[in-house]
Amino acid sequence: MRRKNIVFGVILGIAAAAVFSFALSATDKKEKDDLYRQVNLFSDTLGIVQSEYVDEASSKDLIYGALKGMLSSLDPHSQFMSPDEYNELKVETEGKFGGLGIEITIRDGLLTIVTPLEDTPAWKAGIKAGDIIVKINNELTREIALPDAVKKMRGKVGEAVNLTILRESEKKILEFKIVRETIKIEDIKEARILEKGIGYIRLVEFREETPKDFSVALNKLKKEGMTALILDLRNNPGGLLDIAVKVTGEFVEKGKTIVTTKSRKKTQDLEFASDSANPITDIPMVVLINEGSASGSEILAGALQDYKRAIIVGTKSFGKGSVQTVIPLSDGSALRLTTSRYLTPLGQEIHGKGVTPDIIVEDGNIELAQKEEAGSGKPEEVFGKLEDKDKKPSEVKELDYKSDNQIARAVDILKALEVYTKK
Repeated sequence: MRRKNIVFGVILGIAAAAVFSFALSATDKKEKDDLYRQVNLFSDTLGIVQSEYVDEASSKDLIYGALKGMLSSLDPHSQFMSPDEYNELKVETEGKFGGLGIEITIRDGLLTIVTPLEDTPAWKAGIKAGDIIVKINNELTREIALPDAVKKMRGKVGEAVNLTILRESEKKILEFKIVRETIKIEDIKEARILEKGIGYIRLVEFREETPKDFSVALNKLKKEGMTALILDLRNNPGGLLDIAVKVTGEFVEKGKTIVTTKSRKKTQDLEFASDSANPITDIPMVVLINEGSASGSEILAGALQDYKRAIIVGTKSFGKGSVQTVIPLSDGSALRLTTSRYLTPLGQEIHGKGVTPDIIVEDGNIELAQKEEAGSGKPEEVFGKLEDKDKKPSEVKELDYKSDNQIARAVDILKALEVYTKK
């Protein structure tokens, strides 16, 4: 009797497995049938447009248009690129391109500035991270696709672009007329000792030459007696993933995870680890971030925060933590497709959340009281003082770090750590 029950149970198990297998195959068949129906719908529409549309349209233009629509319907960062647009992207990653000098995204359906790139026309005009572009050359940007917005702002060097900006923090509508320039990105904007062994590096982008330039900057500061470091990632919009990992590896022990990517398929999940032969792990660090810090800079800040390797100071970062993979196509065009999202070493998701600093310090300038020196009162002296006073920040070569609230607080933190360590 017992044997019969066992046999009956086995038969039931086989039957259940067969039913389950049939259900799976039926589901797969249903999905394939649905796909074929939709492809037929597309094919029918394409044929009708080609034969009935008022103007003759080429097959290439129609297919390109359909692909652009398909990719833009996924998320703001996925994009179909024509051969010309793909070549332009390759030029961008080399660090030289024409335009205004801003990184943009779509946030909550609005065309939003991630950050203005330092020393570019947009930066000098006063554009800020978080500004919403309402109009480009008097055309509303409502429901505009990201590639179309980029195309409108790029063009011939020397020509002006009119931007209407909503600055929510000030509840103002602002008008800007910005002249296009050839944008040349210098990854390292500043590398110097501020005081008493406290080094300072301002890193504005992660591009192909960054690891070499960053290594040169670190070695320079070491020779000058660096005992602590401030790494300034404010308004750094990111760049190349592998480059961000390499730079982060300069401060993390070899073999430690820096970032992982979470994909739709677990088999495509990736882990990126530090491979630096001689990482700097023995000096105190502060990393500065703000709302203009995105993508690669968030990976760096998130990793150093998780490992308690650095104190993160400033304001919450942008929250752009998705990975776009560029897939070349046969005719020279390409797809830029969101394939995964970033996770910090402790598994924190960056996308839509950002990195929250350990110490919140708002941006701002510190007004330093200066004692007026007695002068001769001659006209040339008076005009000289007025000209110095009226100089724009971008024209001043020397970094006035004591008047920058966030850098000044970072210096104070490192000084306090030095005192605490000695005690």
